[in-house]
Order: sequence, then structure tokens, then C-alpha cells
Amino acid sequence: MKQHRKKQTFAIVLALLVGLIACQSTPENATKSPGSSQSTEVELPGKGVKVRPAASSIVASQFAVEILRIGLEKLGYEVEELKVSNTTTIFLGLGNDEIDVATTSERLHANFFEKAGGEKKLERVGMFVSGNLIQGYSIDKKTAEQYKITNLVQLKDPKLAKLFDSDGDGKANLTGCNPGFACELIIDHHLKVYGLEDTVKQDKGEFEVLKADIIARYQQGKPILYNSFNLDWLTSVLQTGRDVVWLEVPFTSLPGEKGKEVTQKDTTVGGKNLGFISDRARFVASRQFLEANPAAKRWFELVQVPFEDLITQEKLAHKGQNRSKDIRRNAEEWVKNHQALVDGWLEEARIAGKASK
Repeated sequence: MKQHRKKQTFAIVLALLVGLIACQSTPENATKSPGSSQSTEVELPGKGVKVRPAASSIVASQFAVEILRIGLEKLGYEVEELKVSNTTTIFLGLGNDEIDVATTSERLHANFFEKAGGEKKLERVGMFVSGNLIQGYSIDKKTAEQYKITNLVQLKDPKLAKLFDSDGDGKANLTGCNPGFACELIIDHHLKVYGLEDTVKQDKGEFEVLKADIIARYQQGKPILYNSFNLDWLTSVLQTGRDVVWLEVPFTSLPGEKGKEVTQKDTTVGGKNLGFISDRARFVASRQFLEANPAAKRWFELVQVPFEDLITQEKLAHKGQNRSKDIRRNAEEWVKNHQALVDGWLEEARIAGKASK
């Protein structure tokens, strides 16, 4: 009888111990159950999915995509290193399913977008810059006022064109764009349709290098003629109205089929026809990728960086912080300084991912 009671007591104690252990420990997979608010599916909607991002060599563009990459990583995606290339190569990659997401200008890159598959294959999402992009031709204010130059077409006059000749061939050197960029093609188009090919030529190359020559010439008191846009540190060094002025163009004309749809109203800013479309900076992504990854799509829609923060990054790059690791570090710092905002974006992305389950 005593032995039977001992066995009963032992069984009761053992049961209590097992119950206590069960209460104090949670099985590893309990937080991963589909119905749990802490589940892997909710917290890491991108688990197991690779993302291939790209950006142009413009630092502001790379900075925005690095912020995009940070968020994708927090959502569980396996994000490849940022591919930096020109517009032509990026859209070729998008069209051939070699790139999943990249930065784009909505209207400036319209021809590239269509050639890469258009709306059937790609989709523009979000607006990563909080403001419009403005682009055009500038000359130094001193030369503009002295020779009363207000319109690019005035450089048909060989005497005026020679003012901007920096290599001795008699033609004006117009500092232009990186080969493969949309602006390179537009400038070449303008020189042709405005009848300027005999007196003006576009200097093409890495714009960061070309900008150094623009500033050097300006500091030497020499005339300067160049193409630029407002999302660039150069605008803070050579300020419009103080140091330089915009030149108008004689009429609106842009290359490609999409260029035929552009009107003078589209290229006029502050009463001046600058020849380039007032534009919006957006992300462009594979439609197939977006449909399969609603969390990523929502993240792309939400990420937006203030204009002044992107220009600050351009300035930092000019001062030497232009390597990929510098841009990544600065992006991480930006996220840290805007943690509450970013956390809110991430939560919305997770909710979008959960809703699709």
C-alpha cells in the first residue's frame, strides 16, 4: 500500500514539473505559426525572396535606393548589392528580368520605359523625392548680361558660340551628360533641331568630373555653358539668379514617340521654356515582382526623402563621401534619424504582406 502511494505521489510531482516547464518555455515554432502576430510570415514577408536593385551614378539616386535596400532587408528580403549603371543599361536589365527595382524619372525616361516593355511589364511606384525635378541649360550671369544671351538658339552666331569654346575648335563647349543617360540623347536632339550642330557640341562624360571643370572655369572668370538639374549639389555652388541664369529654348522638342506628346506647357518653368519636362523621381519595378511581393510594393510606395536631404548627400559626395560604403553608411544614418517614420512605413509594408496571405 505504501509503495502504491509513493508511485502516485511521484506521478503527481512529475506531471506538475512537466506542466511548469511547458508554461515557462515556448516551443521554437510557436511564434512562427501562421495565426501569430509575431509569425515569420508577418515579420519577414520577404523571407527567401531575392531582390536585385539598381540606380544611376547620381548620388541622390543611389542614396534613395540604399534606404530602399535597408527596409527590404528588415522585411526579410535577400537584397543583392546595388547595381550602378546608366539609364540605358538599367532599363535593358528591367526589360530582361535582370533587375527588379530601380530609380527613374517618370517622364524623362518615358521612351526607355516603353522600350523595356511599358505598362505590361513594368510599373512606376511611389515618389522618392518630395518635389519636382527641373532641368535645363545654364550660363554664367555675367556673360548673359554682357552679351544679352537669353535663348540657346542665339549660339547659332559663331561669335557668341566662341565665347564658350574651351578646346580651341571654335565651337561652344556645352557640358552635358553621362553617355547612356536620357539627357545625353535630349541634348543631341536639341542641337540638331535648333540648328546648333555647326556651332555647339556636347561634352559627354562622367558628370561629377565635368562639374569640376565648370566650377574651375567660373572661378577663373571664364564663360560657362552647361546642362544641369535642381537635384544636384552644383545648384548650391552656382545659384540660379545669383551666379547663373537659365537659358530658354526656341520651342519644345523631345526625341522619341513619347516626346511628341510633350507640349510647351510641360517644359515651361517660371515663365521660361527650359526644353526639359518638369518631372517626378519615382521607383520603377517589374510588375511580376510587385504582384508577387505586396509588402515590397507598399514599401516602394512609401519611401520618400526630402529634397534638401538628397542635395546634402550630393554635397557630401562632392567632399569625398562618394564610395558605395559611404552612401550606405549615410543612408543608415538617415534611417536612424527618422526611425519612427521608417518603422511606420515598415509596419504598413508588413500589413500589406499579411493581407495577401
